[in-house]
Amino acid sequence: MRIFWVMAVAVCLAGTASAAPDSRQVDDLVAANRVLADLGILDGFGHVSVRSDKDPNHYFMSRSLAPALVHGADILEYDLDSSVIGAKGHALFLERFIHGEIYKARPDVKAVVHTHAPDLIPFGATVVKLQPIYHMSSFLGAGVPVFEIRDVVAESDMLVRNPAIGAALAKVLADKPMALMRGHGAVVVGNSIPQVVFRAYYAEMNARLQAEAMRLGPVTYLSAEEAAAAARTNDGVLARAWELWKRNAKTK
Repeated sequence: MRIFWVMAVAVCLAGTASAAPDSRQVDDLVAANRVLADLGILDGFGHVSVRSDKDPNHYFMSRSLAPALVHGADILEYDLDSSVIGAKGHALFLERFIHGEIYKARPDVKAVVHTHAPDLIPFGATVVKLQPIYHMSSFLGAGVPVFEIRDVVAESDMLVRNPAIGAALAKVLADKPMALMRGHGAVVVGNSIPQVVFRAYYAEMNARLQAEAMRLGPVTYLSAEEAAAAARTNDGVLARAWELWKRNAKTK
């Protein structure tokens, strides 16, 4: 009987044990924080996460900290309910539920960025759709829905501060690579850290270029076929930008 009890406890502990990230995941996540800050996509706010390679029901993200200040020791592990695993006593991001609920709803998603990039804000607060104006932002051709928090909470501080709001955001995101958040910012997803960083950067760049083009006159956007073809090409050369951005972020 005692042996059975010991084995049962061991099984329970194994089921809740931390699936510590390998050094590559930690290094890439730290780099993503630094790169996104260096590119101006994140400032003192915003965050990036990655799904665990070892346990798809866990993800990694830093403690509540300005992205440019993140080091490996700041990376924490979370379950998909966005509860921290293991380490306690750290300040956590209030909007960690953005990440957990998207990972729940989208098994294909391996990395998530939440940004407040200013050039994106007007497209979430007006009827003007964010559309791909050039090949680098071709992934936008899949569509960019807008999350309206008032559909979930009548009066809020605009933050995704609980699982219900996070699940509603994930539902609006659906199968798209990005969703705008009215009066708040955006969420961008990808199948890797390099892809989600690439998308977050070029979504903001597209917003800036689109707004400028609209001031000049009628805009010709990428067709669905052009967008799909360019997105496939870009996904094949992500490493070129990723390695450059990492090097630049390290030298500053």
